[in-house]
Amino acid sequence: MKCPFCGHTETQVVETRLSEDASFIRRRRKCPQCEKRFTTYERPEVSFPAVVKKDGRRIDYAADKLRASFALALRKRPVSTEQVDTAIERIEEKLLNLGAREVPSHQLGEMVMRELKKLDKVAYVRFASVYRSFEDINEFKLLVDEVKR
Repeated sequence: MKCPFCGHTETQVVETRLSEDASFIRRRRKCPQCEKRFTTYERPEVSFPAVVKKDGRRIDYAADKLRASFALALRKRPVSTEQVDTAIERIEEKLLNLGAREVPSHQLGEMVMRELKKLDKVAYVRFASVYRSFEDINEFKLLVDEVKR
């Protein structure tokens, strides 16, 4: 590992620790040339499938867009950040387990709806009403009736 201070190419690992959730490794390093210490983080590199939109465009999967969708649906609802994080992790795990290079946006939307239905019924109805582009009040009523059961 190259020293960020002097550019020396050989550094020594002084300490290695696993993160609390075991998702990355933290390493403290020391440069033998300038004697300065620095920290590096080692994380696995994963490749999510591209998302194919309705119009055929392909975009990179973006966790921040998914999180924004959850935040909008859950606005002013009693759902913790940890619960949202867990739901997003489940969706990402499903995406990775598909093993596909591409996933249709409607499939991702259905995954979000399933997770929202588990978290909060009101958020589920909010998201579904926009996602399914309801044209009239009867479609909305059918969804609410479904949630009531």
